[in-house]
Amino acid sequence: MDALSKVIIVDYGSQFTQLIARRVREAGVYSEIHPCIVTAEEVKAMNPSAVILSGGPSSVGDEDAPALDMGLLELGVPVLGICYGMQLLAHNLGGELASSETREYGPADFNMTADCPLFADLNREDSLRVWMSHGDKVKSVPPSFEIIGSTETLEVAAMACVEKNIYALQYHPEVHHSEGGDIMINNFLFKIAGIKPDWTMSGFIDAVIKDCQETVGPEGNVVCGLSGGIDSTVVAVLLNQAIGHRLHCIFVDNGLMRQNEVEEVSSYLREHFDLNLTVVDARDRFLSKLEGVEDPEEKRKIIGYEFIEVFDAEAARIENVKFLAQGTLYPDVIESISHKGPSAVIKSHHNVGGLPEDMELELIEPLRELFKDEVRKVAIELGMPDSVVWRHPFPGPGLAIRIIGEITDERLTILRKADKIVQNELTASGWYRKVWQGFAVLLPLKTVGVMGDGRTYENVIALRIVDSVDAMTADWARLPSELLEKISSRIINEVVGVNRVVYDISSKPPSTIEWE
Repeated sequence: MDALSKVIIVDYGSQFTQLIARRVREAGVYSEIHPCIVTAEEVKAMNPSAVILSGGPSSVGDEDAPALDMGLLELGVPVLGICYGMQLLAHNLGGELASSETREYGPADFNMTADCPLFADLNREDSLRVWMSHGDKVKSVPPSFEIIGSTETLEVAAMACVEKNIYALQYHPEVHHSEGGDIMINNFLFKIAGIKPDWTMSGFIDAVIKDCQETVGPEGNVVCGLSGGIDSTVVAVLLNQAIGHRLHCIFVDNGLMRQNEVEEVSSYLREHFDLNLTVVDARDRFLSKLEGVEDPEEKRKIIGYEFIEVFDAEAARIENVKFLAQGTLYPDVIESISHKGPSAVIKSHHNVGGLPEDMELELIEPLRELFKDEVRKVAIELGMPDSVVWRHPFPGPGLAIRIIGEITDERLTILRKADKIVQNELTASGWYRKVWQGFAVLLPLKTVGVMGDGRTYENVIALRIVDSVDAMTADWARLPSELLEKISSRIINEVVGVNRVVYDISSKPPSTIEWE
């Protein structure tokens, strides 16, 4: 993506950093997130058009607080600091910080107090409802900076040095709750940085096809793992366009798929896309390795390792295979690294973690720069049917991470039947396309119930149905009570071994979408 305009986002640990990247891309500009340990020299080599400093949970004065590489301010490109990013700028450029007497977490009324290109197309007379999340504050701005915005409790809610092309906001313009946030981000990109909006999915497709052709060469073969989900299917179609039938698609039945999924997936892939597809029955292999395993990270690693082992064995049957194609997405990459380096991570991911060091195949990951909604745009651009484009995300480890605790044939059967009811009812009611993701989870506990004249002691199913744009944040879906009642009633009446259904009403963050 070197030829494109590029915004580098330096991540100081904010839960909203990925939203910044999304807003920039929605404006038609390519963006990348890099941890705060990235150096100015490294950023310079990326040839950025602008730099954004994210928020973060630290206080600038803390001993182990992430620092600002001052070289970032000498790259000759505009800089935007957000929240912690603003405090870093003030601290390092000669301003003064203080702990807020009144901490602001949540909505605040922001007033624009000076003319500034960041506020172009906004009425200065209007007060904007914005989203704050900070304990510290800027008490006085650095030399040559001016205060451009304030709130009732915060004199310096925004500051700027137009001469140096440095701008900063104490609140989060990337959050949908912040009025005028998109306009300010667009003003920074286009009016201040003068960036050309050249990030399009059609351009991405052309670039990926060309890159894959160059990587694989005129004679090489690629194996691609297909799950039936949109990610792996888009990867397969892109590679099929690049190298034709030198792409060998392999669908591994790991015994952790949903009801009838293997048959349905293999059927429509062959029918719609003329893909070179082999279905491998590895159910016994995976389930025997998972026997007695309850830890979710252990499950993921076992599944990831066995997946690659199966591929190595299958690829050995094909001549001149050097590459394994995967549907790794940008959130997978981001969530598998820490903003402070290789310390704590949110989770390991089957696409980017847990792979054996001696894996014989090189990875091709055409989608690793895309968010989920961008993958859907690529699928539409490629002319894929709605059944693929709008299919809900399904995790690589399959039902293994939707069965909390041990995996057994009995528990798999229960979850498959319950989940099928969820999918059917969401579709029949028209809610399938309205929500981001909906599925059932089998919990590791049993509760007392009454069925007919008898007392029961059976399993609990949790429903997880969420609204989201890109899976970076998510909120529980407010389904009609009649629909929830119907789903619950059907599961309890039709799935042997279940006597209770609960609805998960937690959001991401602090929760995750999947339970494991």
